[in-house]
Amino acid sequence: MDAVRLIVTSRRSLAAGGNVREILAEVWQAQALAQAIGSRLAVAGPPELRGEALGLTELAGRGCGVLDPPELAPGELRAGQLTELGDARHTLMFLGGLLGEVGIALVGLACAADDEGTYWQCMEAIDAADESRDRVLEMLRRLADREQVVPEAG
Repeated sequence: MDAVRLIVTSRRSLAAGGNVREILAEVWQAQALAQAIGSRLAVAGPPELRGEALGLTELAGRGCGVLDPPELAPGELRAGQLTELGDARHTLMFLGGLLGEVGIALVGLACAADDEGTYWQCMEAIDAADESRDRVLEMLRRLADREQVVPEAG
């Protein structure tokens, strides 16, 4: 499935809310999707993005690692459904939005946490989502720089 469609699905699921466990499962899904997109960009994306994409893969993996993995039925892992990236700029714009929403959802969970374990899990996941989003924004900046380079007349 196309990356943007998967991102939109994640955004809708995250916005639907639910209990703490369901929201954390959606956050985990979003980070796993960011990891998969970063991995694809690192291997087959524009050359100027490959280093940042590798960093995104590592950071999003850390975002998954600080959360308890959700119990998913076969075929429910959105990252596993990723078949194509489409336009890198378009995909990264949507991914940046998703990661911003992940951060907001985690802040809400941290503020309402009943126990210290959930609070700190959210804080670490906020950090990973924020750093992942920074990588996405850097890749978008590099793409914009590439588009502004005007070839010399010769």
